[in-house]
Amino acid sequence: MADEEVKKAKRVRKSVGPAMLFWLIVLALAVAAGFSSVYVVDETENAVITRFGKYTQTVGSGLHVKLPFGIDKNYNVDIKTLRAEQFGFKTVKSGRNNEYKNNISEESEMLTGDLNIVDVEWVIQYKVTDPRQWLFNVYEKEQTIRDISRSVINTLVGDRAIFDVISSDRSTIQNLAQEQMNENFKALGLGINVTTVQFQNVVPPVEVQAAFEDVNKASQDMKRLINEGKEEYNKEIPKAQGEADRQIQVAEGYAAERVNMAKGDVARFNAVYDEYKRSPKATKERIYLETMAEIFGSETKPELIDSELENLLPVKNLKDIKD
Repeated sequence: MADEEVKKAKRVRKSVGPAMLFWLIVLALAVAAGFSSVYVVDETENAVITRFGKYTQTVGSGLHVKLPFGIDKNYNVDIKTLRAEQFGFKTVKSGRNNEYKNNISEESEMLTGDLNIVDVEWVIQYKVTDPRQWLFNVYEKEQTIRDISRSVINTLVGDRAIFDVISSDRSTIQNLAQEQMNENFKALGLGINVTTVQFQNVVPPVEVQAAFEDVNKASQDMKRLINEGKEEYNKEIPKAQGEADRQIQVAEGYAAERVNMAKGDVARFNAVYDEYKRSPKATKERIYLETMAEIFGSETKPELIDSELENLLPVKNLKDIKD
């Protein structure tokens, strides 16, 4: 029985010769080459291809072919997802899936331009725009991003007074920080673009926070009073302006009336004077008669006597003059 099994094993070894072994190796290599030469790039990714460690190209999403056995290597990089870095605090998840903030004082405490200390917490969001630069130009990418971001924010905060940082200049600082960070990252060839710089919390240190709140409240009261004063000003000034315009119009109307009356008197005098020049005696007589008629034609008849009571004034006979 044992002899038969030995003979059977010999027959099997004879059937598997060098040719069969060669083809088995070729088949195994073909399968390995097939698996190592095909790769898939997701819709949110780009793939950086290297050949013997040297960059060759960057390809987009889809199914691609490369040289097998590690000759070509692909490095897929997510270029669509927003990445974020937190500064001055760190969001920590507890065992019950609740999140809480853990303050990082060495990042949050900064010195302002007026030599006050302020706690600044902020977040930046960025995207990878150049996968090749992102992979090969900078070794410690995340640490570089954090160092540059802290440097930019510290510089901008250090150029301003504490109240500007806390209130009025926050949006300006955020916009300038985004521009300066992108300039630095571009100069380093990091291959990213910062899309958002957002302050989360900007407050004075706990030890002096109560005093700053009092000052801030006083500042708000001042602004409120200024706004109330402006409101009262805007209400009274137009009213006074309208009254002034009315008085000016009345004065202008009175002036125009007096001027027109004066012009009429001048015209009437000139007309009388012209008549006088043509007939002086008749004009005198007419003026005299008109004057006497005006005097004696009134309801109150005046008594005309001289100042010494010696004689009546020489008045013409006005019996024929009618009222």
